[in-house]
Amino acid sequence: MSPLRFCHVSTFYPPYHYGGDAILAQAICEGLARRGHEVTIVHSIDAYQLRSAPPGLPAVDPPGVRRVALQSRFATLSSLIMQQSGRPGLVRRALRHVFDESYDVVHFHNVSLIGGPGVFPMSNAPVTLHTTHDHWLFCATHVLWKDRNRPCDTPTCFSCSLRSGIPPQAWRWGAHVARSLESVDCLLAPSAYTAERHRRAGVTRPIRVLPSFSSFPVVDTPTSTTATRFVYAGRLVISKGIEDLLEAVATRPTLRLEVVGDGPLGPALRERYRDVAHITFRASVAHAEMASVFAGATAVVVPSWGPEVFALTVIEAMACGVPVVVRRAGGSAETIERTGGGLVYDEPHELPALLERLASDAAMRETLAARARIGVKTHYAQAQWFDTYLGIIEEIAASKRARPRA
Repeated sequence: MSPLRFCHVSTFYPPYHYGGDAILAQAICEGLARRGHEVTIVHSIDAYQLRSAPPGLPAVDPPGVRRVALQSRFATLSSLIMQQSGRPGLVRRALRHVFDESYDVVHFHNVSLIGGPGVFPMSNAPVTLHTTHDHWLFCATHVLWKDRNRPCDTPTCFSCSLRSGIPPQAWRWGAHVARSLESVDCLLAPSAYTAERHRRAGVTRPIRVLPSFSSFPVVDTPTSTTATRFVYAGRLVISKGIEDLLEAVATRPTLRLEVVGDGPLGPALRERYRDVAHITFRASVAHAEMASVFAGATAVVVPSWGPEVFALTVIEAMACGVPVVVRRAGGSAETIERTGGGLVYDEPHELPALLERLASDAAMRETLAARARIGVKTHYAQAQWFDTYLGIIEEIAASKRARPRA
């Protein structure tokens, strides 16, 4: 394939980010640049700083990646207009300036605060894509987490928005999303679960399941360790199930737990478990350093209660030769069921026995670790992902070229 010109659009992008969607967007942009393509990434510093976040570290992008960071004096007003209208509002002119350039592909990621659905029709590229990093298109909370206390069972979106502290968005009850998506050639879903949830929500545009990949290289053999050490890496919020995990470990001093991450529950949890010697907390670790955190762990635990789209932590841990223990929630278990590189459970009361079994059974750990490494190489290799991704783009472009002109 000849070199292409890409424009990727994401509300958050390192170092101005909070989670996996931005990390994956960066891995895609830099991976395309290494393959000889020209990449422009557009993101919002305004959205990042809305949460009173500290300024990001100086951004250093590799050759082939051009960064366009949106920042203004009216960050709060601009974001409020987007949130309420589902349209670019005050950033339209800046976005129009970018989109007026010639691109072969425009790829939208999380666009909740960089234009809303109304940004999709601004693409003039022959191929327009959107990755469903979460369920924002049809869920105001983004994560199908209802009333701040449980997974969504039936839609009661207006009352849920109020209870979740989110101003109701009138555009969600009209045809704005459907009309905007007409400009998107294909949605890329990281899991079969989230693809199906979007179809059930009424999305009729083509959807392709394209699981994420790990930017960590796959180790040939796992790092051995004599100590029992489990790792949790993620936001400290109710939907992630961190409280269930801490309760499972707190009364079992033989199970050491390292918690990496921060969030609204952070201060209370640190205070509650400050005298529990076998539980340690680390507020934040640079993504590039997480491979050293995972290395040698007995297992990485993903106890999410809320339905996950695709837990990037799962394949990153597996690439490090570490088994993963996953609660069945949304698409989080798909990787384990596909590779056999870990264990899946359904209810919190099942978790302690799984952890104790992993801690005591070295042969099982080695078997799961081997399956994890092989599984990542077979199903989640970076090279394989880019081959599939570029193949989808060529397929769409060829289909359009073959259509008779109106």
